[in-house]
Amino acid sequence: MHVAKLGLRVLGIAESYSGREQSTLAGVVMRKDLLIDGAAFARVTVGGSDATDAVIRIFTDLARRDINLLMISGSVIAWYNIIDPMAVQDATNLPVIITTYEESEGLEEDIRHHFPEDPGRLTAYRRLGDRVPVRLHTGYTLFIRPYGLSPGDAARLCNDFTHEGRVPEPVRVARLIARGVVRSSGCGGSAPDDHDR
Repeated sequence: MHVAKLGLRVLGIAESYSGREQSTLAGVVMRKDLLIDGAAFARVTVGGSDATDAVIRIFTDLARRDINLLMISGSVIAWYNIIDPMAVQDATNLPVIITTYEESEGLEEDIRHHFPEDPGRLTAYRRLGDRVPVRLHTGYTLFIRPYGLSPGDAARLCNDFTHEGRVPEPVRVARLIARGVVRSSGCGGSAPDDHDR
């Protein structure tokens, strides 16, 4: 993948928490010039283990061969439903960047507390590895986990796709669209505080 390519396309995926049982994921295809030319949606189970499959389903439903990269807002969504970025990379044959936005001590204690009978969930969280801080041209710091590309290339792409603030446009727009879908379906709720810290 040529990170400087002007026609490079990212599939940005983000969540809007939509209720006690399910949450909504939106995927947006965005070119490097910030043109949007595709969207797809999926539902995930709150507190479940189907987030990875939902991300892969969004990519599959789009049926696009011109997507170069997936950028996902957080790998812990929908009340500790953990996305496996390596499984996403294997299924799509594309690099993956997980983006998060705040410093944190992590979620291990929270997972132990809420899921004491589910050691697999804690193992999945630990497999995510450490986050890499990226200083953006906007002056903000973004925290990323890159899979299938170098931290340097991932940082450059995050900078290229960030117009203002700390959230790259593909995931910012995906989150806005997911929220719009949730509002229009009348199943909005307040988001649980579990986004990958």
